[in-house]
Order: sequence, then C-alpha cells, then structure tokens
Amino acid sequence: MEEFPVTTFVIAGGGLAGAKGAEALRDQGFDGDIVLVADESHRPYERPPLSKDFLAGKAERDSVFVHDENWYAEHNVDLRLGVAATAIDRAAHQVRLADGSSVEYSKLLLATGSSPRRFPGAEDALYLRRIGDSERIKSVIASSSRLIVIGAGWIGLEATAAARNAGVEVTVLESAELPLLAAIGPEVAQVYADLHRAHDVDLRFGVEVDQVNFKSVGLVDGTVLDADAVLIGIGASPNVDLAKKAGLDVDNGVLVDAGLRTSDPDIFAAGDIANATHPLLGRRIRVEHWANALNQPAVAATNMLDGDATYDELPYFYTDQYDLGMEYIGDITGYDRVVFRGDVPGREFIAFWLKDNRVLAGMNVNIWDVVDPIKQLIRSGKQIDPDRLANPEVSLEDH
Repeated sequence: MEEFPVTTFVIAGGGLAGAKGAEALRDQGFDGDIVLVADESHRPYERPPLSKDFLAGKAERDSVFVHDENWYAEHNVDLRLGVAATAIDRAAHQVRLADGSSVEYSKLLLATGSSPRRFPGAEDALYLRRIGDSERIKSVIASSSRLIVIGAGWIGLEATAAARNAGVEVTVLESAELPLLAAIGPEVAQVYADLHRAHDVDLRFGVEVDQVNFKSVGLVDGTVLDADAVLIGIGASPNVDLAKKAGLDVDNGVLVDAGLRTSDPDIFAAGDIANATHPLLGRRIRVEHWANALNQPAVAATNMLDGDATYDELPYFYTDQYDLGMEYIGDITGYDRVVFRGDVPGREFIAFWLKDNRVLAGMNVNIWDVVDPIKQLIRSGKQIDPDRLANPEVSLEDH
C-alpha cells in the first residue's frame, strides 16, 4: 500500500458525500488525520430513503445510515456532529466551526449538500431534506386525511405516492403544464401525470401559489384550498455560502474541474454542490442525485492524495412510485425526439432521448438489468436507427 505523509484532511458536510469521502481516503491508504464536521446531530445518512422506503414505512431508521456507529472510531475518523463549518481561512489553511474552534487542514473536501427552496412566508409548511423532516411527514401522513403538495418534482411526487398508499387524499399544485418537465420533458412527463391520476391524485397544473399557511394554500386566482397539512417540494439550492465567503469560484454550485478540484488547489468539492466539467458531455453539469454523492468522493480522494482521477460517470437517478419503478441514465439536454420501446400504457418500457439519432439518455420503467447497455449506447455517441431501437426484438447490444 502506498504511503502518504501524515497530515490532516478535513471534510465539511455530514451527508453521503462526506462519509464516502472519509471512506475513500481510508480505502486508498491515507493514514493521516481525518476530521469530518457535520451540522446535524446524526451520523451521516443517505437521503433517498427519506422520500422513498423510510417515508413509506418499508425501511427501519437504522437502515438509512451510511456506516454503523462504530465505523468512524474504528477508522480513526474524528466525526464532529452538530457543529457546522462557518468559514474557511485559505491563507492559514483553517476551517472555523460554529462552536468557535478551528481545525487546520492540508486538503479540504466540501460536501455541504443542498437545502430545500423555501416558499416566502411558509416556514410552518412541511419540507423534506433531513431525517427529522421525513419522520415528521410520516407522522402527518399517519394522522391526516388531506394533504396539499406544492411542486410536482421527484420529492413532491414520491411523497404524494407515500401519502396515497396510506389512504390520504392529495392535491398537487404545479406551475408547469406537466410534472417533471425540466427533468424528463413532456413526452415522458405525461406517464407520471397519468400514473398519479390513476391513483386518484388531484393534479392541478399551470397554477400559481400566492400564499401558504400550515393548513391552507391561496392561489393567485383567489382559490383557497384547505388540508390537514401542506408539503412544499419546489427544488433545492446548493449550500455554497461557505465556498463563496472563502472566495472560491461559484456559479450554480462550486466550480470544479473533472477531477473535482476547486479554484483553490487544496480544496475539492463533491455531491450536490459540485458544478463539474464533464469529459463526455463537454460542459459543466451539477447533479443533485444520490449517485454523484456516492461516487464522486472516491475521485476527489484520489486527487487529494495527489493522484489524477477524472469523474466521468453519467448522471443516474431512480424513483419508486406506487407500482412504477424506474432508473434513468444520461442527460436529455438538447434532445430532438423520444423513442419508446415496450408497453407505455402498461408501464413496462424504455424511453430514449435522442439528438441527431444519437442516444443522450435512457429511462427503464419496470424493466431491469438494462442500465449498462443503455450507458454503452450513450457513451458510444454513434448514430442508431430509431425504428430498430424501438423494437424489443432487437437486442440493445446490437445497435
């Protein structure tokens, strides 16, 4: 195993990316000090279950944590919970913490994640980001008969599905004409609109919310809707204040190269905040999904140890709503057509987003073990025959 000089690496952020950063450093042979600071009182945990299995009561609380409670001590990771990083002194190589202390770093990994966008004046509404939020929403679902969800994105729709499965009436309010438009475009978004209507969700598109109270929502047209609770899922914003105050380059996240290096050679960023140059896509991309938080830290760790790794994984995410499970790989930006393969009404199909007959992205719905061939189609960059792509009799490997 390669040896490294004894030094201190600091990780700011106690989510999946922070925990995986510490794990990767140890796996790659770093035997110096690691200090992981987190503003939450819980040890690092994964967030997808908070709107999926944990919220739906299908997973126990302990299952969401990245490592068991002994892992950090066993791997000599100084885990400091409930103490946020508040400032970076780049000249002194120090991170100041909320408790007034400071810790020196040789290299620093920023993994500060993102926060839900707040609706003005709606602080009493439900938001979903942390484990306590999920527990509160679960309790509300168990004790409510009517719920209003503002925002038909992934969080809003997953929470809607959990509530409907528990027998709660749900009204979803969305300013766009369909759910998930920015993520998957209108052709596939219609599948999710149909899915939720089939489960008796009151979907209202093209509506503008004026004000929100804990148990009611007023629309711009004067309509007032009442419920037992209001959940808001209108997106998230990257937590970049720490980086911005330190003078790092920030624009829709912390700007990093393909090796996750910031504008300071001793500071790296991973997860939700990383607006990274992507070698395959040929542009910057910032992805707020689990796969980046899971996989980027290993690349950051390699380069913190003076390696030369590149992060070129394609964006990936998944969702489970009612009886529909799906995986998505790629990026739809600039697509000019969608090709469907399989049974769309029966919700067993693959959707492909194409540009100039080259596959940009694919989504498999209730069809499994096809992510790898879809990924190969995207990476190849070659033109394909859309009619053959749509034909389930033609193997995906034969394009």
